[in-house]
Amino acid sequence: MDLTHAVLAFAVLGALLTITPGLDTALVLRAAITMGRGPAFATAFGVGTGALTWGAAAAVGATALLTASTVAYDALRLVGAAYMIFLGVRMIRGALRPSGGETPMAVEPAAPGLWNTFGRGLLTNLLNPKVGAFYLAVLPQFIPPGTSSLAVGVLLALVHDVEGLLWFTVIIFGAQAARGFLARPAVRRGVDAGTGAVLIGFGAKLGLSSR
Repeated sequence: MDLTHAVLAFAVLGALLTITPGLDTALVLRAAITMGRGPAFATAFGVGTGALTWGAAAAVGATALLTASTVAYDALRLVGAAYMIFLGVRMIRGALRPSGGETPMAVEPAAPGLWNTFGRGLLTNLLNPKVGAFYLAVLPQFIPPGTSSLAVGVLLALVHDVEGLLWFTVIIFGAQAARGFLARPAVRRGVDAGTGAVLIGFGAKLGLSSR
């Protein structure tokens, strides 16, 4: 397999994984509905940066250390699970908080800034060791012999990132188009409660899972 075919084959796999509903999609959609376009794109770039970091680490074999060490893997898994559950509980508490009639509510007392939402997307991705395990298992299969593992690995991770950002852009602008309906307090509370439940579910699954 030459480099062009490797990139195209990985792009197909990456596209299928990207459009599969999951935690990243839920976080970006929730940000678009409850906070607006800027925080939603910041969340998306945070997720993408985390994925790119995992991809680069997998390309140089750094994540092999994570998968080889049970203690390191379990520690990161438990920290990631605790972080997801913390965010989920916080969102659900915000959704259940009295909103004062029809006044639009927010999950936090003040809308979080772009760095805050970027960090949320980044940490959610980086603290999930299964993302690193995925890249470690998949990337080597698409790196042609005789090429630089780091360069090709980063290239493939970038391809996956671009696909993710395109998908998130569709989600964000779709949410903005329906903002009149989605901005209703009851809908916003439902989105926060639903996203919180997804986070808690992912966190519990991650915390209870093995390799």
